[in-house]
Amino acid sequence: MATFLYKLGRSAFRRRRLVALLWVALLAVAGIGAATAPAPTSGSFSIPGTEAQRAFDLLEERFPGAGADGATARVVFKAPEGQKVTDPAHKAVVEETVGALKSGSDQIVSVADPYTAHAVSQDGSTAYVSVAYKVNAMELTDETREALTQAGEHAQGKGLTVEVGGDALQTMPETGAGEIVGVVIAGIVLVITFGSLVAAGLPLLTAIIGVGIGVSSIAALANVLDLGSTTSTLAMMIGLAVGIDYALFIVSRYRAELADGREKEEAAGRAVGTAGSAVVFAGLTVVIALVGLAVVNIPMLTKMGFAAAGTVVIAVLIALTLIPALLGFAGDKVVGRKQRKGTAKVSDKPNGGTRWARFVIRRPLMVLLVGVIGLGAIAVPAASLEMGLPDDGVKPTSTTERRAYDTLSDGFGPGFNGPLLVVVDGDKATADQTVSTIKGLEGWAAVTPATPNKAGDAAMITVVPKDRPSSVATEDLVHDIRNATGDEVLVTGATAMNIDFSQKMNDALVPYLALVVGLAFLLLTVVFRSILVPLKAALGFLLSVVAALGAVVAVFQWGWLGSLFGVEQTGPIMSMMPIFMVGVVFGLAMDYEVFLVTRMREAYVHGERPGEAIVTGFRHSARVVVAAAVIMIAVFSGFIGMTDQMIKMIGFGLAVAVLFDAFVVRMAIVPAVLALLGHKAWWLPKWLDRVLPNVDVEGEGLAASTGEPAPAKPDLVKV
Repeated sequence: MATFLYKLGRSAFRRRRLVALLWVALLAVAGIGAATAPAPTSGSFSIPGTEAQRAFDLLEERFPGAGADGATARVVFKAPEGQKVTDPAHKAVVEETVGALKSGSDQIVSVADPYTAHAVSQDGSTAYVSVAYKVNAMELTDETREALTQAGEHAQGKGLTVEVGGDALQTMPETGAGEIVGVVIAGIVLVITFGSLVAAGLPLLTAIIGVGIGVSSIAALANVLDLGSTTSTLAMMIGLAVGIDYALFIVSRYRAELADGREKEEAAGRAVGTAGSAVVFAGLTVVIALVGLAVVNIPMLTKMGFAAAGTVVIAVLIALTLIPALLGFAGDKVVGRKQRKGTAKVSDKPNGGTRWARFVIRRPLMVLLVGVIGLGAIAVPAASLEMGLPDDGVKPTSTTERRAYDTLSDGFGPGFNGPLLVVVDGDKATADQTVSTIKGLEGWAAVTPATPNKAGDAAMITVVPKDRPSSVATEDLVHDIRNATGDEVLVTGATAMNIDFSQKMNDALVPYLALVVGLAFLLLTVVFRSILVPLKAALGFLLSVVAALGAVVAVFQWGWLGSLFGVEQTGPIMSMMPIFMVGVVFGLAMDYEVFLVTRMREAYVHGERPGEAIVTGFRHSARVVVAAAVIMIAVFSGFIGMTDQMIKMIGFGLAVAVLFDAFVVRMAIVPAVLALLGHKAWWLPKWLDRVLPNVDVEGEGLAASTGEPAPAKPDLVKV
């Protein structure tokens, strides 16, 4: 591995014009593809194997043209204090709005008049118009959305307060300035780390090129592959973070090789052959984690994982080829001004990484206990984790969707924001019996009469819960209906779909953990040629991710420091959050593990004692790992500023997880455990040593290919 990458790095350095031209051409092709591709006509959401999905499929079969899984909207009217929406003047405005909505788009299936559909509150202060569409929210045209908002705005100026809610207004998440701030912070950290604008600019430039290719490719293929709106956001988030980090690792090693007196081309080859090996395996762990999301068997999540994994692959390839090519163009400017002029002083003083490593080696048990107990305390809120999917109730109060949600809750009760749709696969008698059965249960506020289809072999029943859509009481009502009725009765709707989605996430978490951690364990065993080092890496990751989940629960569910992060309304944690954090954070955490520990392994293989190897690893890698972690935290934190609650939660969770994993687990717990284990940390059974392929991540094979003497082999302890 190291020898192949060494040759690749030298070749890219020599043929830098061709390599740079190829990447620029690829970026141009992807950009043209994105610009000329048709707008995505779909972003469908399905959960195979769940009752809610079977109900949707049955609705499409028995109620053709009804738009069972189509978008919905509610135009909510609120009369001034002391007045009613049934007053003649207000009633005329509402009915005029109903007419405008019916003629506003050919994508509409139905518009329900509130005065005939019993959609007026008991006190007469509030009414709502239900609008159903033929297609899902992502297929609605801009003209359709504009007609919806204009109808509300037109009525707003006629004495009524009018708000519009529902998924019909769902659009691409708005991008805030936070992402730009994250990139700016990354640039500042790189300048401080390298002391050279050119060296700092290379990781930023290559990361932007990689993200540009990845996101443009996603946009070009979105219509063909039915990609959702959050797919490109995730790819951008992950691509920026790993793209900067991987380039940072290569550039840092290149500068170290130059400092050792090597020629530029040789330094580029060695940087790619050593740090590049760590980049390859770090990238593989990220790809395994993202592709492994397919285990959940939710198409949307699978596509998000594959798209983000593709962006990571691009980041790895750019680090191995474009970075050494650009280093060739940069010449001497990649090092600081003092070093170029030969005035930089070589200091024998230990740097911060060396001093910290020696401190940990002197007090490994204390450091280990403080780290584990600290993260354990932060993880406590995770025991109270409640999962669901965010609805309009968690949006900022500045949005019309949130105001419509609150107005409906005040006028009709919180359950009106999440009605359940019960589908009966049977005749009228079965449907009527189902209505009677549901009315015998607790937790419902209203149950409509059954509405049969034309053939009379199926019917729909709407059940309005007493409590809000994301509450435990509503979830209990869904389970009670399913338990009290037969197999011919299916419960669906957005609320039931969310409940089934959360359950599917829970069921998939353990198999997913086993797959991802198992494959990564095997990969790291090959890399480090050790049993205990990969085991320690996996256990440390689990500690950091549970602590991060605890922080997410404290902020987004309990509301601690919520105002600081723009959380206006607490609620359940997004149901995909645990499995998503496991997937993404595991891959990213292994970046630091691989880069930090491979340098220790390299020193150990070259004859240093275990304690010395830890210090050597920190002396060369701690500064870079800290910089990489700060950059990744800055990039992820930038997404906290987005208005979309799901993206905000993902950005916060990933930023906190990287903070815990990089600074507590990798920089403190890892060296403490290695110091306690000593030689045993690098033990590998002889039979396994013979079976495993030798990928030579530490660059031992480079000595033979470059004519240098082979390093001395340490004596591995037998246990």
